[in-house]
Order: sequence, then structure tokens, then C-alpha cells
Amino acid sequence: MTAQSLSAAVKDRGMALGFNSVGIADLAAIPHAAQLRRWLDAGMAGTMTYMHRQAERRCEPSSILPGTTRAVVVTRNHFHPDPPDRANAGLVAKYARAVDYHSTLRQPLEDLASYIQSLGPGGTLATAYLDAGPVPERELAQRAGLGWIGKNTMLIDPRLGSFLFLGCVLTSLDLAVDLHFEADRCGSCRRCLDACPTNAFPEERVLDSRRCISYLTIEYSGPIEPDLAQLLDAHVFGCDMCQDVCPWNVSFASESADQDLLPNPDLALLDLEELSGISDQEFLKRYSSTALARPGPEGMRRNARIALANTNRIAECRTP
Repeated sequence: MTAQSLSAAVKDRGMALGFNSVGIADLAAIPHAAQLRRWLDAGMAGTMTYMHRQAERRCEPSSILPGTTRAVVVTRNHFHPDPPDRANAGLVAKYARAVDYHSTLRQPLEDLASYIQSLGPGGTLATAYLDAGPVPERELAQRAGLGWIGKNTMLIDPRLGSFLFLGCVLTSLDLAVDLHFEADRCGSCRRCLDACPTNAFPEERVLDSRRCISYLTIEYSGPIEPDLAQLLDAHVFGCDMCQDVCPWNVSFASESADQDLLPNPDLALLDLEELSGISDQEFLKRYSSTALARPGPEGMRRNARIALANTNRIAECRTP
């Protein structure tokens, strides 16, 4: 088979496995290595020290799995509309309202890796990566022609928007690569930047994690300074605000038909009173199979207490 026919076969299999798009990129050095190093030097990774450890391999994707020359990048749409607001409810990001996506997407991505390996001679490398390791997924996705990186640092597919899971298979199989997505279709729009309540974007395509609600409620385990905590509103796990206002999502985000990603209505809005005092045992019983397990029970209790204080303060301000 030629490189072109191998690529076509890989894409067909990826789509058959339920992915919404499949693209193929080379593993040349990323063009924004200097920006990444400046971002790290400025401390914008916060307590995510693994970003420093992974920096060199992120800048040189071919060094992640020596011997590989291609990345097969896949996306899967997870968009579902928000439920109606409810008083004293904690907000959860859209992607975390179902069973943990790692458990849902791991097997089809592994199946794709096995298929790629079967197309090559003995010793062909093909390893799946799902939001793990030093893989620069969004850079590779843009290089694979799947979309562009918006001003909020999210990959935007012009057909689907940005509510997407990304996965990669790094391989040594000689595959024809796709054209880079060169166009920046954000234009002069800055709705995503202006929507951020914590001013986490010091400039376009630069996210200061230390001020990001997703980082603060998921990755950061320490106490959140009061002035910043007041800006978290009722968010207890993640934030979608910069994506919700994006015109590409407003116009093109469509509800996922994937049965494996159906949201659990009990996860979309959490009872803040209950969550603020939940026991470790009860928390693990309810949420160990979801993304909410990442901050752990103490992190989620902290988030709930902050959200409860914010909602009570807002209610008091509205009382005549």
C-alpha cells in the first residue's frame, strides 16, 4: 500500500470507531517552542510542575516515542447543552458530566493503534496517548488539518466548534500527512477573552493558569486567595465560559450522538450544601468513575464552600 492509501485506511478505521475527525501530522519541532518556554518561565503553569519536566519533549514531538514519525490525531464531539439553572447548584464543565472520558475513549484509541500497527511490517510502532504524557495535542491537531487554535487556546473545528476530546496515536508507519490548518478564523473577535471573569488571558492565545477557573478548581490543591475566590461564582469543577460565547460554538456546536458520552443530569449541577460537607467515602462512591475524582474529596469540598459563599453573597446583594 502507498502512504496515501495507508492514510485513507487509517482515517476510515478511525471514523468507524466513532471519532468525528481524523488527521495525520508529522512530528517536526513545534513552531511555538520559544513561547512555551517564556510561558513556563513566567510561572503561568502554576503548580503543574510536570509541564516543566515535559517541555523539551513537547517542543520536539519526535522525541516522545523514539522511532515514530507521524501523529494520527482524532477528535470526538462531547457537546450537550446546559440544563436550566437551579438555585445553590455547583457548576460542572460540560466534558465532566458523564463517565470519565478516559475510560470511554481509551479502548477505541487503542483499537486504532492496533489497526495502524497491523498495516505495517513487524516492529511497527503505534502507541495511543489520551490527555497523558508530553504530547502537544492541539499543535498536532492543527498541523493535521483539524482546526485552528483560538484566542482562548482551544482547538476550534470549523464544523463542530471546540467542545472536543483530542487523542493521538504516535506511529512509525509511513503515512501521508495532511495540510496544516493555516487560517486564523477568529478575526477581530475577542468574546472569549472578555468573557473570562478572572482575566486569565493576559493576551491572545496566552492563558495564565494561575487565574483560570479550570486550573483553580481541578489542578490547584491549595487555598485560593479570597479576591480570586470571589470571581469563581458557582463553579466547582472547570469552566466553559470562554467556549460558550465563541461564535463558532454558538453557530456550529451540535449535540453529540455518542451514547457513551451521554451526560448524567446529576453531574451537571451539584448540591452545594451537600457537597461542601460530603464524606470521603460518599464522595468516592458517587464520583470515583468520573472526572470529578481528580481534585479529590477535599478539593471538591473546598470548591463547594467557595461556590456556596459566592451564591449567598450574590443573593444578599440582590435582596432589596
